[in-house]
Amino acid sequence: MSELHAPSLATLRIAADDPVSYAQNWKDTHRRPVIGSFPMNFPSEIVHAAGALPVIVQESKTPITEGRSMLAEFYCGYTRSVADQAAIGELDVFDGFVAADHCVQLLGAVDAIRYARPEKPVHFAQFTSAMDDAWTKSRVDGRIGELKTEIETVVGTFLTAEDLTRSIGLFNANRRLLRRFYDLRRSGLTRITAGEMQLLVKSSMVMDIEEHTAVLETLLDRLVLRDQAPDDLVRLHLSGHFCHAPKPEILDVIEESGGLVVDDDLYTGYRYISTDVPESDDPLKALSTWYMQRNINAPCPTRVTSKVDWDTYLLDSLAKSRSVGVVVLMAKFCEPHMLYYPELRKALEEHDVPSLLIETEHEGIPVETLRTKMETFIERIRRHAAPVPA
Repeated sequence: MSELHAPSLATLRIAADDPVSYAQNWKDTHRRPVIGSFPMNFPSEIVHAAGALPVIVQESKTPITEGRSMLAEFYCGYTRSVADQAAIGELDVFDGFVAADHCVQLLGAVDAIRYARPEKPVHFAQFTSAMDDAWTKSRVDGRIGELKTEIETVVGTFLTAEDLTRSIGLFNANRRLLRRFYDLRRSGLTRITAGEMQLLVKSSMVMDIEEHTAVLETLLDRLVLRDQAPDDLVRLHLSGHFCHAPKPEILDVIEESGGLVVDDDLYTGYRYISTDVPESDDPLKALSTWYMQRNINAPCPTRVTSKVDWDTYLLDSLAKSRSVGVVVLMAKFCEPHMLYYPELRKALEEHDVPSLLIETEHEGIPVETLRTKMETFIERIRRHAAPVPA
């Protein structure tokens, strides 16, 4: 039984399940442009400050048809879905596209949009991935400035520092609210399922930020709290999925098998909301600082820094949430995740943390096979934790 206010949750579900329709309705109502962006590090505040709606393009539920000829089958499901959406016209609601990351597969998807919809402006910022170099901050500052200019051109407006500062404040407030839900889930004082938590975050990537914040406030006001956390379920951490939301049925099976997801580092999860933008006098430089800080707060294998690494971050997160097992969700053909996973698994094994790898793809995975794996994994954790008879 959900402990979140059902009508408010339904509002978020409508936007998260059909982001294109939400964007079209917003556009018809406000008569303002809609700008599409892609994971993982685009500063949506710039689009909002210009008076447009920023929407992170989501993986579609529909089977890939026309897009099959545009990208190879060894591209991940998200990028193949984006290409397909462009080919069949699902992305026509967007007045322009912006990207700030340079995964090779995402580059292919953006090129597919250029090919399928040549009339749509597409801007690629290519934020620097080497975070420790002396020139990195100034280079990112420049890219942020270019993004501002591009958005002003597409939207047809001049963006003031005051506009941007206001938008930064609104997005920070939204992230703080979402992190509050995470804190409550970790504490065990309320039950928020993995699917519900993903819904809270995914909808924030699509909806008008002020509308979304209002719904979150209602949810928080009406949230049912317990006196103490339940102790009959296995506390789990979900890890991975850098670009798109895991299918809800995967998250449901994980918890139906006896697991209790209490934390994650998913993109449609804590990774997305981990870092606020400094509210300083120079909002553009503050946005580049946000980009640099994100990789410290939630390290990513697509970024290079000597200050932190993902496996140490993950182990610290497990201690914080008191998780006793990790479920790794890896999108099929996700090269950064595939390359880093051996290091991650090694660190977990060295610290005697049970883990289970689940490879996902756009076409789905057999649910009953997954259920068997999860039930076996949960039982293994329980036996691992059980006291040895005298």
